Amino acid sequence: MRKNTLNKLFIVCGLLAIVSCKAKKQMLVSKVSKDTIAASSPVLMTRLNSIRSAQLNFATFSGKAKTQLNINGSGNNVTMNVRIEKGKRIWVSVTAIVGIEVARALITPDSILVINKLQDLYLRKPFNYIYRYTSEKLDYSSVEALMVGNAIPQLLDEKAELKTDTADTEIKGTLDNLVYNLVVGADLKAKETNLSNPGEAQELHVNNSGPVAVGDRSLSSQIDINSVVGNKKIKISLHYIKVDLDKPLEYPFNIPDDYSPAR
Repeated sequence: MRKNTLNKLFIVCGLLAIVSCKAKKQMLVSKVSKDTIAASSPVLMTRLNSIRSAQLNFATFSGKAKTQLNINGSGNNVTMNVRIEKGKRIWVSVTAIVGIEVARALITPDSILVINKLQDLYLRKPFNYIYRYTSEKLDYSSVEALMVGNAIPQLLDEKAELKTDTADTEIKGTLDNLVYNLVVGADLKAKETNLSNPGEAQELHVNNSGPVAVGDRSLSSQIDINSVVGNKKIKISLHYIKVDLDKPLEYPFNIPDDYSPAR
C-alpha cells in the first residue's frame, strides 16, 4: 500500500467522501417520474415523515465491511471495522489484506482524528474542516447516515419537490449552494443520493443496495460512493459482511507521542 494511498485514507476515513466532487456540470438524476407533490404540502410532509421512520434506527452500530478503495485509478482492497454511537462518535479501523491495521479514525460532532499507523502520522481537525469542501448544512449526522445507508436527514426537507412512480420516490431541492437529488425505494430506504454544487463544479454520488435483515431491522449491505474534486477521484465500495446493533462497544483511540502531524 503506497504512501499516497495511505494519505488519501485520511480523507476517506475523515470525511467519508462527503467532500463533494467535480464532474459533469449537470446533476446526476435518476429516471423516476411522474407525479409531482408540491413543496410544504400535507402530502409531502406525511411522505417525509414516513421516510424518516423507515431509516435504520439504533443506539450503537458495529459493522465489518470488505472495502474496495480506488484513488485516482489506484485500487486497494481493505477491511473497515466501523463502530458508531449514534449522535456521538464514529470509530473506524482500516486493515490491509494481511490483517495489519494501517489507519484508525474517530469522528465526533466536533472533531476529526485519524492516525496512519504505517507512517506514524496523525490528522487532527475540527469537524468544520469539511466545510472547505461542502455546505454547512451537512453535519456529523450526514456522515453517520452515509455510513449506514440511511437518507441524509437534511435532504428530507419540507421545501423539497417530491415525485413518485409505482416504486420509487424522488426528492429534489437545494441546501445553500448544494443541489440534491435523493431516490428512495418502495421500502422507503435510500437508494441513490446525488449532491451537486454547480458553482464549484462539484458532485457526489452514493448508491445503496443489497438490503439485509438485522433482527427486525434492515439496512443496505452495499454502499458505493463516487467522488471527484479537481484531479482527485475517489471511489469507495463498502460491503458489510457482519452487522450488530445496540450492543456495548468500545472506541479505543489515542495518538502516540512520537507521531507527527500529516502535511
